[in-house]
Amino acid sequence: MGCVIGPLVICGYLIEEEKVEKLKHWNVRDSKLVSPKRRGFLYGKLKELADDMIILKISAMDIDKNRTISNLNKLWHKRVAEIINSLRPGHVFIDALEANTGKCAEKLRKNLNEELKAVAMTCENAADRKYPVVGAASIIAKVVRDAEIRRLHEEHGNFGSGYTSDPRTVTFLKNWIEKNKHFPSFVRHSWITARELKKNKIQTRLKDFSNGE
Repeated sequence: MGCVIGPLVICGYLIEEEKVEKLKHWNVRDSKLVSPKRRGFLYGKLKELADDMIILKISAMDIDKNRTISNLNKLWHKRVAEIINSLRPGHVFIDALEANTGKCAEKLRKNLNEELKAVAMTCENAADRKYPVVGAASIIAKVVRDAEIRRLHEEHGNFGSGYTSDPRTVTFLKNWIEKNKHFPSFVRHSWITARELKKNKIQTRLKDFSNGE
């Protein structure tokens, strides 16, 4: 079900075409395929190489305000279009939000400034595995999000990755709701795990966990 804690981070990364070879040399790709240590190293390199870049954070509260998938998708298209309008690239590479990549590109174009509506656009699923420039944006967004999670760890204790597949995250949410009766502002209340926990439909047992709890 994805991430239930922390912001959604979107990065727009702008470089001249001749610099793409350097990204290939660094083997820049989908952040999920790069170790945390390597991501940290590349983060500084990518910032130095960029002609421009924009990082947008969509808070858990904003996600909850747009709690349906349809509204959240609209918010994503709007924010990505804001990045494109600001960076004004000659060619846009997008990691598509939906399976219908043509429809995804169409929705993005509707949110672009008039002079950018005809911009060259490559909108594909798993684009961060095919195009180094998208991989660069993926790595930067991941490093920024991880920093946000570390900050929350310092304030609230180690709740794991913030993803619903992480037993530490589920335990943290369960304990928080039992103690406080409501979730903090950095939790995406509308995500299914949060809703289920609030309704006491998720029961956790000690044997379910093997991560040193």
